[in-house]
Amino acid sequence: MKNLIIFSILISSIFFQSCDVDVKPNISETINAEWKFKQADTDNWHDAIVPGNVHIDLENSGIIENPFYGTNEEDIQWIEKKDWVYEGVFEVKNELLEYENIEIEFEGLDTYSDVYLNDEKIITSKNMFISYSALISKHIKEGENKLKVVFHSPIKMAMPLFEKSKYTYPADNDRSKEHLSVFTRKAPYHYGWDWGPRFVTSGIWRPINIKAWNNSIIRDIHIVQDNLSDEKAQLSFNYEIESDSKEDVTIEISAKEFSVVNKELKLESGLNKFVVNVTIDNPKKWWPNGMGEAYLYNIITKLKHNDKIISEKKNRVGLRTIEVINEPDSLGESFYMKVNGKPTFLKGANYIPNDSFLGRVTDSVYQQNFKNAVASNMNMLRVWGGGVYEDDRFYELADENGILIWQDFMFACTMYPSDDDFLKNVEDEAIYNIKRLRNHASLAMWCGNNEIQVGWDNWGWQDSYNYSEEDQKDLLEGYDKLFNKLLPQKVKELDGEKFYYPSSPISNWANKSDFSIADNHYWGVWWGKKTFESFNDMVPRFMSEFGFQSFPEMKTISEFSEKKDWDIDSDIMKSHQKSSIGNVTIKEYMERDYIMPNNFEDFVYLSQVMQAEGMRIAFEAHRRNKPFNMGTLYWQFNDVWPVVSWSGIDYFGRWKAMQYFVKKSFEPVFTSAVITDGILQVNVISDLIHSQKITSELKIVTLNGETVWSRNQEINLAENSNIVILEEDIEKLLSNYKANEVTLMMNTIYENKNIESTFLFSKVKKLKLTKPDIKVVSSANKDGYTITLISDTFLKNLQLSTNTEGNWDNNYFDMQANKEYTIQFTTSEKNVDFSKSLMLKSIRNTY
Repeated sequence: MKNLIIFSILISSIFFQSCDVDVKPNISETINAEWKFKQADTDNWHDAIVPGNVHIDLENSGIIENPFYGTNEEDIQWIEKKDWVYEGVFEVKNELLEYENIEIEFEGLDTYSDVYLNDEKIITSKNMFISYSALISKHIKEGENKLKVVFHSPIKMAMPLFEKSKYTYPADNDRSKEHLSVFTRKAPYHYGWDWGPRFVTSGIWRPINIKAWNNSIIRDIHIVQDNLSDEKAQLSFNYEIESDSKEDVTIEISAKEFSVVNKELKLESGLNKFVVNVTIDNPKKWWPNGMGEAYLYNIITKLKHNDKIISEKKNRVGLRTIEVINEPDSLGESFYMKVNGKPTFLKGANYIPNDSFLGRVTDSVYQQNFKNAVASNMNMLRVWGGGVYEDDRFYELADENGILIWQDFMFACTMYPSDDDFLKNVEDEAIYNIKRLRNHASLAMWCGNNEIQVGWDNWGWQDSYNYSEEDQKDLLEGYDKLFNKLLPQKVKELDGEKFYYPSSPISNWANKSDFSIADNHYWGVWWGKKTFESFNDMVPRFMSEFGFQSFPEMKTISEFSEKKDWDIDSDIMKSHQKSSIGNVTIKEYMERDYIMPNNFEDFVYLSQVMQAEGMRIAFEAHRRNKPFNMGTLYWQFNDVWPVVSWSGIDYFGRWKAMQYFVKKSFEPVFTSAVITDGILQVNVISDLIHSQKITSELKIVTLNGETVWSRNQEINLAENSNIVILEEDIEKLLSNYKANEVTLMMNTIYENKNIESTFLFSKVKKLKLTKPDIKVVSSANKDGYTITLISDTFLKNLQLSTNTEGNWDNNYFDMQANKEYTIQFTTSEKNVDFSKSLMLKSIRNTY
């Protein structure tokens, strides 16, 4: 029905008929609606989608074209300067009005808004990152009710603050002359970044709920793990319960793994705080991916009065200990994590929002993200500080999949205001998000900001923005208030178990001496134009950012451009390249290591191969230096739109070459080689928390498959180990062969896995690659297709592609001559002529 809000009522598994008149179960209703919207200074109404934002609605209404296509971004910057109005009408039945307390909650208002119910203002918002609630018992009525939300332009709202500020803040990613983003508690990336467009959005971006209750309601539960051993887990359930009056109630805590716990409580009128202790015998622990099961307890709390349930909450609890070890040691200053007492090498990526328009980030998108993370052998994602605090579903899936979360507060790459109003706004934001996220087993730590301390110390803001000594003093005092006082105080107060880190990184990538000090963002590769091989030398205690760009695949490029635009210097390609040194830098690195291709498609392929091979050097260097280095989080996991970027997975979820290399490089047991001063060193690294018997096969072969040297070993690997299994003079090993005529093939066999990797003794551009004769056979199976391949010569970075949508279990891999390789392609598309659409490309094809 047009303009009718349909309430989907979730009554916490409680039925009305089981309760007497005075004791009713609380109700939580999620509002799903057919909304309408308009530009505030017009009378032209259009259909809208909630949750969503104005850009989505304008495109759906045909008022603007696809913001991601071509150079359309430039043509729709006017949207950010307008006010917008959303309206919806819903009906209420009398049963709802029988409740004493009726509240409305907006989980996400982006950003400045006034909310009206039946023409009465009930909410004013100024922070995208928190929910807003109001008591509406006096305003709601039986029958038709009208909601109206007036959104004020974030640009117009922040401009007065900018104009009265005595200095400009160094928010260089803010793609406008006036750096307004710092004044507004809104996703910084909306204002532009070096991988994302500028779309300063407005809208209702998360669901709207109505809650109705009598008597009492459970407002919050903080579950604190007091002690965990193999024999017992001791937990404290810290309750906040709001009550209308004095009354006697019972708290009942239950799960299938332990006996029901009951406690009698005497409530006073107002907010009550109680602690209930629970002991779990022989607890099952929660482990990160690759270390064990991510076991979760489904625990239900019921608040009862006279044996009638009046309020209920469910929590999924993972029992684990997480210690962040950041302290001086004999090597400098450590930075690593122990999970359940085990030092844990962290493998993962920096995670940015999944879309410029957050209303499009559905549950299926989150599901695919974590499927990709697990498939890539990751155990951590860093929620980066220029995006958003992700939806509850994100953290639930992290819990389920054993993916640890490094959680930044939403501050990045600039100094910020520190006046009382701003700090109060941030305090509300911190309280809301800490309380919302603190019970998740996956939440490993909090970090105050991204790169602000290192930026102040090393990026020259003081000179480029002409800050006086007084300005600098003010800015540093403001930084101290926000990141050294307010945020750590709130973490300690509300989530005292967690480690708080003021700013990442703590050390500077330009100083070699800093690499012994905690975490580092090494950008010598890319921004510093250092060679990929510099990754072997520049290894910190923990690498929390590093990266290199590539183009997305041609399918993705076709989504935002036409064939006439397929040139790295075309306007559209430049529009979809936000780094100031972007395509020029990709070309410069390509010229170093590869024979330059003659066409755009080959350039795109080589950009992905180069990114993958270059980043592989880093992944392996970090793992070879375990335990000096205990973490590798690359930049970046995903994209907000189809773009040339540092991501391993593009906007449409398609894996770039790098993601296949991530999967292999992050295997729990892995073999890696490096040459130092003419000596070939081969390491085997295990991140398993148990000993493991493996077979290591090393073989130097010519490009046509002749064996020059080989060594096979049976190895008993201790848990969490890193051992050198070969140290030999390279000239002795190669005998009379030249470096560009042979490769080192390394096979690591364990737990029914055979992980093959290749090491080259020369640059790819110098390899004596010859035109291959490849035999290919494909056959259908229940999940898709099996492809077997064999080549008469060495193939470098073989790419398999097809018009059929699906997923490869391996791609962009090297093939040894005369060895059969089997690849699986998973797809739901059947009855297609797969063999005819299958396309092969390797380095030799780009000559």
